[in-house]
Amino acid sequence: MTILNAIILGIVEGITEFLPVSSTGHLILTANILKIQGTEFIKSFEIAIQVGAILSVVLLYWKSLVFNFEILKRVLTAFIPTAVIGFVLYKLVKSLLLGNDKIVLFSLFFGGIFLIIFELLHYEKETAIENISDISYKNAFLIGIFQSLAIIPGISRAAATIVGGLILGLKRKTIVEFSFLLAIPTMLAASGFDLLKSANAFSWDQLIFLITGFLTSFIVALVSVQFLLYFIKKHNFILFGFYRIILAIVFWFFC
Repeated sequence: MTILNAIILGIVEGITEFLPVSSTGHLILTANILKIQGTEFIKSFEIAIQVGAILSVVLLYWKSLVFNFEILKRVLTAFIPTAVIGFVLYKLVKSLLLGNDKIVLFSLFFGGIFLIIFELLHYEKETAIENISDISYKNAFLIGIFQSLAIIPGISRAAATIVGGLILGLKRKTIVEFSFLLAIPTMLAASGFDLLKSANAFSWDQLIFLITGFLTSFIVALVSVQFLLYFIKKHNFILFGFYRIILAIVFWFFC
C-alpha cells in the first residue's frame, strides 16, 4: 500500500459509507483495482477507516445523542442485535467473507434488484413515523436485525437499515437519519474490536496509512451525508439499485 492508495480508499469509504451501495464492497473492489493484496492489515484498514466516516456523523449529530436521551436509547436498542451477531460471527466474516469478490458482486447485483423492486412497490403512508424519538423499542430492535444483514460484504449497512425502517413504517428522512446515528456505535464497536485484536501487529508505516485513510474518509463523508439528505427530498433509491447492478456486471465481466 502507498499513501495515494490510502487516500483513494479513504475517498471511496467517505462517499459510500452512508449510501445504499455498500462501502465495504466498494473498498474490496477498489483494492482489487489497485492490486492491493488482501492481507490481514488491509482487512483491518478497511474496517478502521470507517471510523473516520462515522465521526463526521458525530460532528453533525452530537447534540441529538448528548441532549436527547430518547433518541440515544433507541439507537442503543437497535445496536444490540448487531453487536451480538457481529461478535459471534467476527472470525467467520474476517476469514471467509472480507476480501471475497464473488460474494460482493452477488450481493451488489441481487441487492440492486431488490432495491429497485422494493422502491417500485413501497408507498409511504401519511401516518409514517416522523420523529426518531417516536420509534418503538420493538421497531428499533428490528431495525438492528435488518442492519445485521450487512455483515455480508456488498449488502450495504445503510441499505439494510433504511429498507428495514421503511418496511416498519418510518418516513424516509427519519430512517436515513436514524441510520446515520446507528452507524456510530456499530462501526466504532466493529473497528475498536478489530484494532484491539490487530493493533500490535501494525508497523509504523501501516499506522500512517490508517491515519491518512481515516482523515480522508472523515472529510469526504461530511459532504456525502449532506448530499444524501438533499437527495432523498426528491428521489427514492432506484438509481442506486441500477448503479449496484451495473457495477456488479462491469466487475464480473471486465475486472
